[in-house]
Amino acid sequence: MGWSTRELAELAGTSLRSVRHYHDVGLLPEPERRSNGYKQYGVAHLVRLLRIKRLSDLGFSLPQIAELGEGDEHPAEALRALDDDLAGQIRRLEQLRAELAEILERSVPTDLPPDLAVASEVTLTETDRQFVAVMGRTLGEDGRETYAALLGDDDADMALSMEFHDLAEDADDDVRDALAVRMADQVLVLARKDPRIVRLGEDSPGGVPRYVRTMNRAMEDLYNPAQLDVIRRMRRAFQARWTGG
Repeated sequence: MGWSTRELAELAGTSLRSVRHYHDVGLLPEPERRSNGYKQYGVAHLVRLLRIKRLSDLGFSLPQIAELGEGDEHPAEALRALDDDLAGQIRRLEQLRAELAEILERSVPTDLPPDLAVASEVTLTETDRQFVAVMGRTLGEDGRETYAALLGDDDADMALSMEFHDLAEDADDDVRDALAVRMADQVLVLARKDPRIVRLGEDSPGGVPRYVRTMNRAMEDLYNPAQLDVIRRMRRAFQARWTGG
């Protein structure tokens, strides 16, 4: 005399719903029925159910369990592959814990990547912080490292940054030009310390054209026409200084 579905589920430490689902997806063969129509499970069904449950608890998906077949041979290769996958997950979880610890300790904004956490320690306007977040999504690993160093550079002139931030939309031509020149001089100082600055975007995962489009769209959204004009003038002034030695 065998077991009922409920008894089988209890013995295996699973639920009636799971047993029925295993039948539906073909993992657990249907048993014979008694004369009264009720299912009658035997030891083979229990062993198969225990195997399914054990593999599922280890992390195998039901399709993966199906691929292993109904035999009871030791699935060494599949177990090693699962172990490699779990090791990768553990490394990722450890990295996430480290990132969370840094976020909590340094009050890092959650929209910034870990390697741009330095931005949280620099006096930035909300507009500039949003710009940093976009940069973090468009730069490659080396680019983010370069940009982080740029943000934390002691020679960076925060007063100049605030002057740019406060620039009125109707600022006259002389004001724009003077500010652009000073900004170009500032960038030149920083670029001479770290020439990688002039190559920002070259390692963008989406390629340079996409990087340029993304950054231009971000600037158009974040800055007023006068500020955008100053950026254009600053770039021209910097390029003339940089190529001129």
